Amino acid sequence: MEYRRFDDMIIARIDKDEEIMEVVKKIAESENIRLASITAIGATDDFTVGIFDRKKGDYKKIHFTGDHEITGIQGSITTIGGKFRGHMHITCSNPDGDVVGGHMLKSNVSLTCEMFIRIIDGCADRRHDDDLNIDTLYFQ
Repeated sequence: MEYRRFDDMIIARIDKDEEIMEVVKKIAESENIRLASITAIGATDDFTVGIFDRKKGDYKKIHFTGDHEITGIQGSITTIGGKFRGHMHITCSNPDGDVVGGHMLKSNVSLTCEMFIRIIDGCADRRHDDDLNIDTLYFQ
């Protein structure tokens, strides 16, 4: 991974065999980012998405392997209890053009990933919402 910061924007190159969420966490902690938006494109050959099951309060995990283009990652960096909390969704297409996606639980880069992190001056923490059974944004 290599990245550069330009004012409130970080542009990162995530390299082959790196796991995307791990890299985002390293960048966020290194740059002391508490609130940001994320977009990215790239390639993966091993990723897991989740679809949230409200009754169980957990994700149904779906694992994919093989060549996939990352057609988009959208997400955010926030905090929970003052510590890093990344939240990203991923959409990928396979060689036949079939598209899959969901809440990104894990994604290993197979070629490269180009990521743009826009830092927002502020903080949004997350707290557990018992009615929804998820951690939602809380503004201080």
